Amino acid sequence: MPQDTPLVQARALVKRYGDATAVDGIDFEVLPGQVFGLLGPNGAGKSSTMRMISCVSKPSGGTLRMFGLDAATEGRRIRALIGVCPQQDTLDPELTLAQNLTVFARYFRIPRAAAAARATELLAFVRLEDRAGDRVDSLSGGMKRRLSIARAMINEPRLILLDEPTTGLDPQARHLLWERLDQLRRRGVTQILTTHYMDEAEQLCDQLLVVDDGRVVASGTPGELIARHCSKEVVELRLRQDQPAADELANLGLRIERLPDRVLVYADDGEAAAAAVHRAGVEPRSLLVRRSGLEDVFLHLTGRTLVD
Repeated sequence: MPQDTPLVQARALVKRYGDATAVDGIDFEVLPGQVFGLLGPNGAGKSSTMRMISCVSKPSGGTLRMFGLDAATEGRRIRALIGVCPQQDTLDPELTLAQNLTVFARYFRIPRAAAAARATELLAFVRLEDRAGDRVDSLSGGMKRRLSIARAMINEPRLILLDEPTTGLDPQARHLLWERLDQLRRRGVTQILTTHYMDEAEQLCDQLLVVDDGRVVASGTPGELIARHCSKEVVELRLRQDQPAADELANLGLRIERLPDRVLVYADDGEAAAAAVHRAGVEPRSLLVRRSGLEDVFLHLTGRTLVD
């Protein structure tokens, strides 16, 4: 498939559950080799979209084409071309790591010898070759996530779906998983992922789609979204309980977001904005000037943090 021909293409895609509409007419394209991030708060329609892409749930309306095939009618053929790493591990704890891969390979009718060879290669890829004969229930959470990715790759998929791949992992395990996913990108494997971590989306994704209430609210590269929807810098203020300072901050003429634990002041010159805060008579408990990021974009677009 040519690099400029979408591997996944959704047009006016809809998913309804009875009277409830989870996905409400969204459009997007994923090109071969891209890492595509799907962002949104809980209940925004991400999981429903991922279920349609993985061909376990049919669209209620619109079109979804993958590999040039209609997902509504060619689900079985599409499932043979993709790998899925779900949010919750579905590994068999009674089997060894190698057995989890070779048994799963039977779903794709991969010959026994080929399955064993692929299992060995994939365990090395996710740095678990020395645990091949151990049972899954002896693994840490990060190891289980790496094994889940290895299992999703057993059929040599052209597209892999990753639903919150690093949720619950410690920073070291997250960065190791990022390294494996980046290697998949360099191999040309297309990836679609959901995540609640903005640093992860900024680090891994070539293209992002932000959804809220089942609709697209923004799309673009991480850099494009930040430039389009945010100031260059943000001043984070943590105020004392006895100093709400609402009027003083409002009079600064800058865009302000009030969160439960802090106040964010958006400005192209953070130091100048911080000086204006002090001139207004506001003396915060702490003040930090930083560059704006995807979390600020999300707040601007949806009015809440990603995990709300």
